[in-house]
Parts: sequence; C-alpha cells; structure tokens
Amino acid sequence: MKKIIILAMALSLATVSVSCKKAVNKLGNKVLNLGGTEEANAIIEFNNNLIDSYKNTSKHIEGVLKYTEAAAAKSKGENVMIMPIVLSAMDHSFSRIKGVPSGFGKDKAAIEADFTTYKTKKENIEKKFEELKSYMNSEDYKDDKGAKAEMIRKEIETEANAFYISGENLMAKIKPATDAAEEVILKDHPMKEYIISSKKVMNSLDSVIEVLGKQYTGKFNEAEARKKYDEFAKVAEANSKMEFNVKDQQYAYKKSQFENFNKYASNFLDTYRKLIRDSKEAGKIPDSNIEQIDSSYESVLSAYNSFVN
Repeated sequence: MKKIIILAMALSLATVSVSCKKAVNKLGNKVLNLGGTEEANAIIEFNNNLIDSYKNTSKHIEGVLKYTEAAAAKSKGENVMIMPIVLSAMDHSFSRIKGVPSGFGKDKAAIEADFTTYKTKKENIEKKFEELKSYMNSEDYKDDKGAKAEMIRKEIETEANAFYISGENLMAKIKPATDAAEEVILKDHPMKEYIISSKKVMNSLDSVIEVLGKQYTGKFNEAEARKKYDEFAKVAEANSKMEFNVKDQQYAYKKSQFENFNKYASNFLDTYRKLIRDSKEAGKIPDSNIEQIDSSYESVLSAYNSFVN
C-alpha cells in the first residue's frame, strides 16, 4: 500500500488520446522533433501503455513482496495461518509497447536504457517468484530450514527496488515530451478547455497524494493536509461548475464521463475530510484511511482516463 500511494503521481500522467488528426504547429514540431501528429500519438500511446503497465505491475509486485515475507516466516517455523494469494499480473499494456518512439529525440537512448532495466527487473521478479512458490509447495524448506526462502526474499526485494527506480526514472524522462505531444494533439480540439481544466484537478490531486504519502510514513501535519485539501477543493469545484457544451456530436457521450469525473473528485474530498479528522485524533494517518484514500484516488484516476481517452 505504501509503495502504491507514493507512486501515485507517476500513475496519473496518462494523457489524452484522440483519433482526429490536427496539423502540427512549428513550435510543437520543434519541441518534439516530429514529422506529424503520428509521432505525437506514438508518444502518447507509449506513455499510456507504460503507465498502465507500471500501475498493474507495481500492485502485483506488492503482492509478491507480501508473499515472500510470509514464505520466509513460515519456512523458519513461524506460525503463518494462510499464505497471501497473489493474483496473476494482468499486464496487457506492456505487450503493446513495441519500442521507444523516435519523437523523444535526444532523450530516446536514456529512456531505452531505463526501459530495458524495467523489463529485465519485471521478468526477474516473476522468475524468482515462481521459484519460491515451487520451493514452498514442495516443502523443501524442511531440508534447509528456510535458508533458500530468505535468500529469494532478499533477491526479490532488491529487484523490486530497482524496478521502482527504473519506473520512476521513466516517468520523469517521458513527461516533457508527453506534455508537448498533448499540446500538439489538443490544438483546436473541441474538448480542449475541459481536458486542460480536468488535468489541473489531477495535478492538484497528485500534490495531495504526495503530501499524504510523506505524512503516512512520518508525522501527520493537519495544517499542511488542510491546505492541500483547500487547494484541491478549489480546482475541483471550478471544474464541476463548467458546463459541458461541445457542439461536435461525436463527443456528446463525453458529457457523462466529465460529470462522472467530477463526482469522483467530490467523493475524494469526502474521504479526505474523514482522513483529516481520524488522523488528528490518532496523531498519525491510520492504515484504514490511507487505504480508503488510495481506493478513492484510483476511482478519480480511472474516471479521468475514461474522459480523456
């Protein structure tokens, strides 16, 4: 849970993907070194697939880490009633990534290096996890008193840390070009004002999550938490007051998605107020509240992605 909420800022970078082809202005062409909107769309597609992969794989790895801890404990003779169930990694987005788009220009080589590390660590973790499961299912730990389980636990933890670092590096490196690509794609787009406004909501929400992630591992700061609440409430309210009035009928269905996004943003504020109240009383952010915030954040993010994609 802690890893997921700390990663939240990276996970909300998913951006607009539209089918209409608009002319690329000179500024966008210069910034992206693109030959047309095809390259801009390629960058956005890479960004969205990578984020989905990072999000799904991170959750899977969190489950794997819990399993390794339980396995190490059980193999040493400690009382572990039920081994954690780890769901299969449903990472279809990763298979859709065929390579790093040329539109990243001078950053392409560095992105490719991080992506190679990302892929390698992802594969290594899965292999070691399968090895550990075989070891536990066959009860081979009775022969070595859990020595191998402890060794694999440490190896997976090391690989997981490297995976998260490569993922964070990728998010940071692809953001400038992705933002520029979004400007190219959004040029003259009928929903431009609603998408830009909604992205401001997500940026503010990311700031909230960053603060709460730090406070969750440290001391609860009510004043800081309330300040972020007020900032997010302001942009969320402004977005909700926008009347969705897009004349192009092919986007008429987006009205309900826009309203749904605003509804979940409002629900997040409800959850946030509860967290502030409970955390003030406890002196720290309780696990149950951070889980509720994480779940509510996922709902807002999902609604946002549905609207802009």
